[in-house]
Amino acid sequence: MNLTLQQKIGQKLVTGFPSKELSPEFIAAVKKYKIGNVILFKENVENEAQLLRLCGEINALIMAETGLPAFITVDQEGGMVCRLPETAANIPGAMAIAATGNKHNAYLAGLATALEMRYFGMNFDLAPVVDVNSNPKNPIIGVRSYGDTPGQVIAYSLEMIRGLTDGGVLASVKHFPGHGDTAVDSHLDLPRVDKSYEELCKEELAPFVAAIEAGVPAVTTTHILFPQLDDSGKPATMSRPILTGLLRKKLGFQGLIVSDCMEMKAIADYFGTVQGSVDAIKAGVDLVYVSHNAPLAGEVCEAVHRAVVSGEIQEEELEESVRRIVEYKQKVPEHREEYDRQEAKQLALSLLQKSICTVQTPKTPFMLGDNPISMGCPAVRITLVGNEEDKEMSFGRIMADSIGGAGLDYPVDPDVEDIQGVLKALEGHTSAVIGSYNAHLREGQRKLIEAVAQTGIPTAVLALRNPYDLCGINENILGIAVFEYTGQAIVAAAKVLLGIE
Repeated sequence: MNLTLQQKIGQKLVTGFPSKELSPEFIAAVKKYKIGNVILFKENVENEAQLLRLCGEINALIMAETGLPAFITVDQEGGMVCRLPETAANIPGAMAIAATGNKHNAYLAGLATALEMRYFGMNFDLAPVVDVNSNPKNPIIGVRSYGDTPGQVIAYSLEMIRGLTDGGVLASVKHFPGHGDTAVDSHLDLPRVDKSYEELCKEELAPFVAAIEAGVPAVTTTHILFPQLDDSGKPATMSRPILTGLLRKKLGFQGLIVSDCMEMKAIADYFGTVQGSVDAIKAGVDLVYVSHNAPLAGEVCEAVHRAVVSGEIQEEELEESVRRIVEYKQKVPEHREEYDRQEAKQLALSLLQKSICTVQTPKTPFMLGDNPISMGCPAVRITLVGNEEDKEMSFGRIMADSIGGAGLDYPVDPDVEDIQGVLKALEGHTSAVIGSYNAHLREGQRKLIEAVAQTGIPTAVLALRNPYDLCGINENILGIAVFEYTGQAIVAAAKVLLGIE
């Protein structure tokens, strides 16, 4: 089909809106700039009926304005990064799936995710994460990774990709060329990985190479500096040597190169979203994400238009990129297939139950007794990629409702006074069940756990995010990895404590 220059540029943009219905700003941007794609977040979702209607309206609007269907994209990784309604088949996260010990579960998870997404009208999953979580202090990857070795990440991620593909949804592996060995969240700052190409090949790049060889349709870039790959001071998303030189030419990737959000501080604070987006396209990005601000996406369209007219962006490369985008849009099934939604939901719950694992068993068997006390911090938002925090989510209350006894909340990083309050609350209770939440990065939580264990009360610690919380804990503690702070995960963990599962 013949597209105008504006339509071609619009096909390369992905944007969103901060509401549960199409915003006037989003509609105006699509009409004026012919933006062809959208990303949805939890803030866009109220319930199943609303999401079905919203996806239909998005596609109708974009089809009418561009003549092509929309990529309706979403970060549906599972676990702590889920965008579908609570009533949908939300699978456990990557590390939890790997904890089941059966890579076929990753395939089942991918297939169920794809079928659910297509039921609602979505067709592009920004998953799986194939970063090797080699740095336990990594604040953003953690449980989103299948593990800390390339072999494990490859084994499970390829199955997830296969499941998504068989379900008719495009998968995008992230974050190229690797976000696993950082201690900085690129949503908040500009990380740096100072490794040679040879070093990266041994770890970070290995899962991407495997995914490319398996035919993955898309690769998502990362906003990280790799000075030994490109010493220009530009992060991977804006680096032509990394995206065109390494990913396209050296690794032979023929699919879609997708940017991480260009509104993240790693880009916005150091380069600016608009100029950063122009540079990303020059580097070789096919789909540029301005995820939350449609008017800003319009500014990017104008800047890209100027860059094409001036010759800064090669029109031949623009044509080639748009051709790729259109070809993949034609590959995505238009109509959803019938499937057993209840069975998909049961699968997700079954996988969750199988993923919960005991990491440490005390010499004296842990006994709940008839009056346990359950305690933890609120479900605060650890990284911006996660959903908005649910202020009603309380580990102590949900666990107490499941196993009996009392429930208690304390701050995410408790101080001396908070810890004294917890110790006083133990009086009269037969056991303590603590929900840790990235305690390996929170000294207050670590001190609280040790203080409770020192009292001699039977103590269990349930790691509600990264299992690294359980490293080095008191040997008298029962340590259980749960991997996610969600209501269904807490209920599943309660069954483990009660010996039901």
